[in-house]
Amino acid sequence: MGQEQAEFIRFYETSRDVCLRAVIASVGDRELAEDLVAEAFARAWMSWRKVSQYAAPRGWVVRTALNTGVSWWRRRRREVALGDRDATATADPGQGVDPAIVAALRRLPTRQREVIALRVFLDLDTATTAEILGIAPGTVKEHLSRAVKALRGEPALRSAATPARITTMEVSCE
Repeated sequence: MGQEQAEFIRFYETSRDVCLRAVIASVGDRELAEDLVAEAFARAWMSWRKVSQYAAPRGWVVRTALNTGVSWWRRRRREVALGDRDATATADPGQGVDPAIVAALRRLPTRQREVIALRVFLDLDTATTAEILGIAPGTVKEHLSRAVKALRGEPALRSAATPARITTMEVSCE
């Protein structure tokens, strides 16, 4: 096994679960998230020399998974009834993400979900999040602020089972 392959395997083993949780939080469907993350890691392997040079390769994987999901949804949107999509948002997402959190996140606009996935679940800083999403750092802060405000208003997120970091949104908007 070559050094590059060993490096990618270490990256995959240490990053898969956290990337999966971030994508689950954004798309709300565990099976779909698993497929998207698998595709993103396959693409990461094909471009590993380039991806490994990024400041946040995990962020690249999550962003690629989310972009793949958008492409998938565009192709399939005529075939999937809106009611079916809403039903998956309340399903148990697995991977340690509370279904109440996923349901609350699904009610946020897409860009706010993406910012939460990168800032909270991947613990990336504002500048890195902005770079990954292709938006200004101030826009990241604005989306994060609005998302935090919306999530704080969610009664379901005030339960004892919900992780404190999400209910208090212990994430700086800096």
